[in-house]
Amino acid sequence: MSTKSRTRSKTRLSRALGIALTPKAAKYLEKRPYAPGEHGRTKRKQDSDYAVRLREKQRLRAQYGIREAQLKIQFEEARRAAGLTGENLVEQLEMRLDAILVRSAIARTTAQARQLIVHRHILVDGQRVDRPSFRVKPGQLVHVHEKSEGLEPFQVAAAGGHVDLLPKLPPYLEVELDKLQARLVRRPKRVEVPVTCEVQLVVEYYAAR
Repeated sequence: MSTKSRTRSKTRLSRALGIALTPKAAKYLEKRPYAPGEHGRTKRKQDSDYAVRLREKQRLRAQYGIREAQLKIQFEEARRAAGLTGENLVEQLEMRLDAILVRSAIARTTAQARQLIVHRHILVDGQRVDRPSFRVKPGQLVHVHEKSEGLEPFQVAAAGGHVDLLPKLPPYLEVELDKLQARLVRRPKRVEVPVTCEVQLVVEYYAAR
């Protein structure tokens, strides 16, 4: 899929779910705050409970750009852990390496974060990691490989090029953008995570399956 097609599909999905999945989609949503398609402007009929839960689950999945199978695995793990399942789920997803890169403004979007990780530009505590789903532990340092620092995406990031396009830096991260590094100081708390989702509806969706 070309970059243009990918941008178009992300924008379309953003409008369908009512949330901005990329900085570019946020601009489109300001101009067209309704669902795509010929019936997008018409008032939606009352959704069923199932449809509401499904949409909330799709929203969460889209914001982290993960497959259904990945989300289901994360849900099962969250369910087994102590505490509230929905909050556990978001906190786990937020500790993914690709999410950390976006939150710290080292990457502009999840898609870019994945590309940087897969191309082996990113290290965790000095070790190369090429899995976007890698879960960063509290205390670990995420940083860019020294030989990659001169690449354009990292030069833009180091200059603060993404800061104004992304949500405010959450308190569970310590970031030194000029050094292209971020440390997860502690486990995130759901209330601090800049994700639009009624997590209880996601729990209900899976509980009913």
